[in-house]
Amino acid sequence: MSYRALYERSIQERDTYWAEQAARIDWHRPFDQVCDYHQPPFAKWFVGGQTNLCHNAVDRHLAARPDQAALIAVSTETNTEEIITFAQLHVEVQRMAAILQNLGVKKGDRVLIYMPMIAQAVIAMLATVRLGAIHSVVFGGFASHALASRIDDARPTVIVSADAGSRGGKVIPYKPLLDEALRVCSHPVEHVLLVDRGLAPAEMQSPRDVDYASARAAVLDAQVPCEWVDATHPSYTLYTSGTTGKPKGVQRDTGGYAVALASSMDQIYCGKPGETFFCASDIGWVVGHSYIVYGPLITGMSTIIYEGLPIRPDAAIWWSLVEKYKVNVMFSAPTAVRVLKKQDPDCLKRHDLSSLKSLFLAGEPLDEPTAAWIGEAIGKPIVDNYWQTETGWPILSLARGVDPSLKTRLGSPGIAMPGYQVKLLDDQTGEELTGADQKGVLTIEGPLPPGCLQTVWGDDKRFVQTYWSTFHNKLVYNTFDWGIRDKDGYYFILGRTDDVINVAGHRLGTREIEEAISSHAGVAEVAVVGVADQLKGQVARAFVVARDPARVADAAGCAALEAEIMQTVDSQLGAVARPARVQFVGVLPKTRSGKLLRRAIQAVCEGRDTGDLSTIEDPTALQQLQAAATT
Repeated sequence: MSYRALYERSIQERDTYWAEQAARIDWHRPFDQVCDYHQPPFAKWFVGGQTNLCHNAVDRHLAARPDQAALIAVSTETNTEEIITFAQLHVEVQRMAAILQNLGVKKGDRVLIYMPMIAQAVIAMLATVRLGAIHSVVFGGFASHALASRIDDARPTVIVSADAGSRGGKVIPYKPLLDEALRVCSHPVEHVLLVDRGLAPAEMQSPRDVDYASARAAVLDAQVPCEWVDATHPSYTLYTSGTTGKPKGVQRDTGGYAVALASSMDQIYCGKPGETFFCASDIGWVVGHSYIVYGPLITGMSTIIYEGLPIRPDAAIWWSLVEKYKVNVMFSAPTAVRVLKKQDPDCLKRHDLSSLKSLFLAGEPLDEPTAAWIGEAIGKPIVDNYWQTETGWPILSLARGVDPSLKTRLGSPGIAMPGYQVKLLDDQTGEELTGADQKGVLTIEGPLPPGCLQTVWGDDKRFVQTYWSTFHNKLVYNTFDWGIRDKDGYYFILGRTDDVINVAGHRLGTREIEEAISSHAGVAEVAVVGVADQLKGQVARAFVVARDPARVADAAGCAALEAEIMQTVDSQLGAVARPARVQFVGVLPKTRSGKLLRRAIQAVCEGRDTGDLSTIEDPTALQQLQAAATT
């Protein structure tokens, strides 16, 4: 069957198509209904069915591949490599599950995971879903304030963490950040389970804090069966930045997610049981959930979890892992490739890459020069893919597992994937744009396919208002991305329509950064915008009106206040959210009704035409901004 025919079938014969895909996973109880969409936009997939994510990722492989590597944990920060087979992973996950049970975790409870990229992080995720509990992984780079807000929203029974992580040889203590978050958050957390790596002192608070090694020693013979849950039972929440300061908890189901990942691993990533998958991301992001942990393991592949940089000890480290572990499929981000481009080109030729079938890149727009360079350098197909935290798996890509003849088109993430009824809509009228090369907002007609978010955790109203109410006469999911489609159905993503920016694959809300900056006593007003950057895709730039103009009357004063503001952002959100620059102006450009002209600020920073400014209150504000932006 051609890809076009398969795609059309996934739309026109939706339930039949997804019932066939559901055969890719194990079901404890068969489902009664493929899709219940009687209450749009809320979709329920595989209603009546019962399954378990951990069973599909671990237990079901024990008969055929017990001694195959399941998890390969590599850290160039601690110079350690550990191979865990499916049989060993099964044992360790049961031990972790027993520990969590002993700490009071039961079906439906939340377990928050604040961990570096180590094996125990994956084990904690699998143990949580084994119990029918719901995990919420928080990126280890987030600071106390951001962590506290997620604790208050998720309301976990237990937090699993570590003494420290490490990046670029610099130890990052986690426990003090966690302790501060627990001090300021309002939700009382019963227990903290701490993995002590011996990297940093960790002050334990009894009886709340529990040492993982000691707890594990007490449950070495643990046997914890999988808790069979409804297909619609939540598996995890994952927080993503939005246009307001409060992050949204994307809620994912169990059955639909497992089916979607199993399907995508075959159709898009061409991964096969017994092969090796290397996704150089972080479990704190959706890519890590789907394609470090669940996707490869559900497929019966070995998966690499990597702690370290792509250029340490040198820029050949990733390729040495490809050679050593015979990696068949690799997944990274365009920013990492741009970093490699600056390194010694010999690093790309030092290792045998014959096992590698394709390199997939996602997380931010992939520019043509970067795609062309890395494709030529490693001599492998480069496949872009576009998706979101909310969708959990690609919206646009090339399904070469279905049709190997599908060709990459540089600058395009590809065509619509099965189940996604993608449409470009005019942002003013909401009308569908059916012609080639017309710019519109990328939307998806409901129901969203399996694996996509069910709702916003604890806030159905926000789910509807945020994603489904932006085109008043159409109930469609808004990606908040501009796009165009060429005559062959290939899409090109042109950037965000809202105030979310993409810095090296990390999705950040400008409002969240603004709130952090505004908390500094020296700040009267602030505007943060995303500005195009050759290396990172986008960077945040902040323009601040100082409360005391005398403080920024000279270069030394500006530098001092900028450093303080940077420290404020670091302490509240983490270094990942730090603006590239903080610059000072006397007034911010606004409309006469008081609305910040964010698009005009961004245009000035990028040297573009600012467009219609007839509503601007003070034209000199833009002149000040132009002067600041060029310094």
